[in-house]
Amino acid sequence: MDYKLNNEDYEVILNPVRYSTSIVSLGDIRYRKKRFKEPDSPSRHDLPEDDLLMYDTKENGGKSISKFFTGISTSDVYNLLGLIVVSIIVRLYRLDHPNSAVHYWFLRKYIRGNFFIDMHPPLAKLLIALPGYLSRYDGILDLENESEFSESKYPYVTMRLISGILGIFIIPFSYLTIKLSGFSTNAAFLVSALLIFENALVTQSRLILLDSPLMASTAFTMLIWVKFHNEQKRPFKTWWWIWLIMTGVGLGLTVSIKWVGFFTTIFIGLLTIKDLWDLLGDLHLPLIRWVNHFLARVLCLLVIPVILYMLVFAIHFSILENSGDDAISMSPEFRHTLNGHGMNDTPIDVGYGSTITLRHFNTRGGYLHSHNHHYPSGSKQQQVTLYPFKDENNLWIIQKETDPKIPFETINPSWIYHNTLIRLSHVLTEGWLHSHNIKPPVTNSDDQNEVSVYGSKDHSDTNDLWRVEIVDHEKSDSDSGRRLRAIHTKFRLFHINSGCYLYSHSNKLPEWGFKQQEVTCGKGATFINTIWHIETNSHPKLPSDTKMVNYKKLGFFEKFIELNQVMWTNFKSISLHPYLSHPSSWILLKRGIGFWAQEHYQIYLIGNPFIWWTSTLTVLIFVIEKLITILKAKRGSIDRFSVKGEHFKLWSNVFLMGWCLHYLPFYLMSKELFLQYYFPSLYFAILLIGIGFDLITERFNSRNRTIIVTIFLIASIYIFILFSPLTYGNTWEKSSCDNSKWLSSWDYDCDLYVGSHLTRNTNTTGIEITNQEFSDIRAFDKRAAEAEDEQDEQM
Repeated sequence: MDYKLNNEDYEVILNPVRYSTSIVSLGDIRYRKKRFKEPDSPSRHDLPEDDLLMYDTKENGGKSISKFFTGISTSDVYNLLGLIVVSIIVRLYRLDHPNSAVHYWFLRKYIRGNFFIDMHPPLAKLLIALPGYLSRYDGILDLENESEFSESKYPYVTMRLISGILGIFIIPFSYLTIKLSGFSTNAAFLVSALLIFENALVTQSRLILLDSPLMASTAFTMLIWVKFHNEQKRPFKTWWWIWLIMTGVGLGLTVSIKWVGFFTTIFIGLLTIKDLWDLLGDLHLPLIRWVNHFLARVLCLLVIPVILYMLVFAIHFSILENSGDDAISMSPEFRHTLNGHGMNDTPIDVGYGSTITLRHFNTRGGYLHSHNHHYPSGSKQQQVTLYPFKDENNLWIIQKETDPKIPFETINPSWIYHNTLIRLSHVLTEGWLHSHNIKPPVTNSDDQNEVSVYGSKDHSDTNDLWRVEIVDHEKSDSDSGRRLRAIHTKFRLFHINSGCYLYSHSNKLPEWGFKQQEVTCGKGATFINTIWHIETNSHPKLPSDTKMVNYKKLGFFEKFIELNQVMWTNFKSISLHPYLSHPSSWILLKRGIGFWAQEHYQIYLIGNPFIWWTSTLTVLIFVIEKLITILKAKRGSIDRFSVKGEHFKLWSNVFLMGWCLHYLPFYLMSKELFLQYYFPSLYFAILLIGIGFDLITERFNSRNRTIIVTIFLIASIYIFILFSPLTYGNTWEKSSCDNSKWLSSWDYDCDLYVGSHLTRNTNTTGIEITNQEFSDIRAFDKRAAEAEDEQDEQM
C-alpha cells in the first residue's frame, strides 16, 4: 500500500519550530517514533529500511534496543564495530616504524618545563606529550642527535598511539554524522570506509603530528551539532542543553588544537545565525523565547569555547615555568615570570655618569650591544648590534654633551630630562655611540644610516650627540614622563647631525656580525622600532635609600594576550619550505609532503588519489547544481522539492558550506601553506560523497546499492595498498615507485628504493650496477677508508 503525506503533514515536517509537537526534526525525514495513528499509517515494511531510525521495532517483531542516546540501530552498531576494528589495524600497523624522530620537539620542553613558542595552541601537544609524563623519559635524552629511539628511553610509540587513537575516532564520528543526518546505512558505511583507506589521513594519524587531533575534534564537533540540530523540536530540554553544551566544548577543543580550527567555529556560528534567523521569523514564537535561544547559544557556543581555550593555556603556563630559547621573543615583563630570567631590582633614577643597559622595545631582540669587531665595509668602524643575552658588552655610560672626558665617578647625580643632549660611551671598548651619512651594511637604503662605535676616551665629535625624546612612561610614576628613569621611561634617541633615530628591526647581520640583530639610524623609520628603555642602572653617587624598581610580573590574562600576539606573528610567517603548496593544488592532489627518509625507506604524505579526486568531483557537481538552482530562481523558475528533496538540499548545503569555510579562506592568507591544511575540507568533501551516493542510488534496490559500495571499497583499498609503502615507510621496488607517479608533480624520491635486479648508483656517472656489485663497492670503500685511517695514525 502506498503511503502519502497530506499538505498538513508536509507543513509539520518542514516547520518543526512552529509545530512544537512534531516528532520530525528540521530537514530530517526519518521517523523517530510512530506519529500517525490512523488505520492507514505505514507499517514497518512500507518504510525504507534506512528510515527506521526510531521506528518502534517491538511492535513489528524487531529487536528492542536503546536508541535515545545514539539514535542508531543494532545493525549500525555491528557495522561500527567492524569499521573500528579495520581502522585499528590500518592505523596502528607497524606503529613503531620508523624508530626515529618525525616531529617530536615539544615533548622534551614539556618534560623539562622550558618555555617555547609555537604557531598553534597547545592542546594537541599536551595530549601527545602526556605519555612522557607517565613514562620514564626524563627529558635528558638529546632527541636531535638520536638516530634511533627505543621505547624504554623515549615513549615515541605511545605518543604515536595517542595520535592513532584520535585518528580512529574519526571513523565512528563520520558514520554517526551521516546516519543521524538522515541518510542510509550504505552511505554511512561508504563514507567511513573511504576515511579508513585515505592514505594521507592514515599517515598523519601514525606520527606525532597535530592534524589527527584536529580532524578528530572537527569531526566530533560536526557530529554533536547534528545531534543538537535533531533536538530542535524540544528546545531547552535536557538533551537539547547537553548537545548544545557539547557543541561548544567541541569548538573549544578544535580551536585549542590549531588556529585553523577557528574555521569550524565560523561554520557552526553561521549555522547558528541561520537557525536564530529562522526562529525570529516564526511569528508564533514569543520574542522573549527567541532571546532565550540567543542567550543560550552565546553561553554555550561562545563563552564555553573561550573558557576552554584559556584553560588550556593556563595548563600550558603551569608546566612551562622555566626559561627557554624562545623566551627571547617575549617582553621583559613576560620573561620575568619565568625561572632563570629574574632580575635584581635596579635604581630607578638615571643621571649623567649612570652605567646602563638599553633594551629595544618592539622587536624584543635584546640589548644595545657592541664588541671589538668591525664592519667589513662602509666605515669599517666597530659594530653595533642587538644582542639577546646579558653580557658586559651591553653596558653603556651616559655622559654630558659638554664634558664627555670627565670620569663618571667624579660627577654627582644630575637627572636627564626630555630633549636633553647626551653621549653614550661603550664601557669595555671606551668608544662612543656614533652615526654618520654612510649606508648600513645590510639595509642598503637611503633613509638608513650606519651606527657604529667610534673614537676613544679622549676623542669625540659631534656625530656622537643624541637627543633624548621621551615618548611614554609608567602612568603611576609621573617623574618618568619628565626625565629618564629605569624601566618606566620609554624614549627615542635622535641623532643631531643626521636627523635620524636609533633604530632596529628583525634583519640579522651575516656571519661576520655573528647573526646578531642589525642596528641603524633611520630617518623615516617606523616609530615603534625607534623606542628604547633602560633595563639596568647603576651610579656610585646614588644615595643608599634610592628607590629600586623592577619589571612588573604579568598576570595570567596579560601573559595569555601577549603569547597569543606572538603566536599570531609566527602563524603569519612566510618561509621557503621545499614542500610549500598553494590551495589551488590541494583539490587535485598535485603534491604531497616528505616527512622522513632513509636508505630504502621514506614516509611521504600523499592522499589516496581515487578518494581524493572522487571527493573533489563530488564537490564540483554539488557546486554546479547549486549554481544552476540559483540561475533558475533568477529566471523565475522555482523548484518544488519533495520532503526527501528538501532533506538532500539542506544537508548538501550544510556539508558544502563546511567544505568552503575550511578551504576558501586559505586563498586570502599570505603565509606558508601545506597539504595538511586541506584535511578538514577533505572530511566534508567525503561526507558529500555519502549524500551524493544516496541521491544517485535512491531508486536502486538494496542489492545494487551494496554492489556500488563494494566497487568503491575495492577501488579504494587497491589504491591504498598501491601507495602504502609511502604511508607506512615500507620497502618498495623502484620500478613500482616510478610507475606510481601518476602526476609529474609528485616529488617523492624513487631512487631510495632497490629494484628487483638493479640498484641505481648515486654517483654522477649514471651507470646502473647490480646489487652485489653495489655491495662490493661499499665494502671496498670501507676497507679503503680504514687503510687511510691507519696510514694517518702511522704518520
